[in-house]
Amino acid sequence: MYHHILVPIDGSPTAERGLREAVRLAAEQKGKLRLLHVIDDFSTLMEMSTISSFDAGLQKMRAYGESVLAAGKATAAHSGVEADTIMREVTRGRIADVVIDEATTAPCDLVVMGTHGRRGVSRLALGSDADLVVRGSPVPVLLVRQESGG
Repeated sequence: MYHHILVPIDGSPTAERGLREAVRLAAEQKGKLRLLHVIDDFSTLMEMSTISSFDAGLQKMRAYGESVLAAGKATAAHSGVEADTIMREVTRGRIADVVIDEATTAPCDLVVMGTHGRRGVSRLALGSDADLVVRGSPVPVLLVRQESGG
């Protein structure tokens, strides 16, 4: 049984598929979701020339994260599933590190996340946070692939 499910979301269609699957599982098993949004574009912000543009960019990223989390929480509530939300900011490292840390400290029974299902050169070039989560998670991970043609 999965009572506490961690769901990393970023507003992408792939993450939305993962969220829908997590909501379905939580509804079936009377579980609760922990929705996680990670702000990970600090390297881009750091390259901006002024403090004011950095602050403005960071505020936009935080506002976007809040909207993604609010939408995810509404999706869960629509199906009668309780969800709490957390936003984390990372200056170094990868999203996968934050997901693994959250799965460890939250504590969760399962991680459900979307994956693009990249293979070959694109996977090597872009890396795979989903793959890193699978390898490092202290709990089972359910990967939900992007829909065909997407």
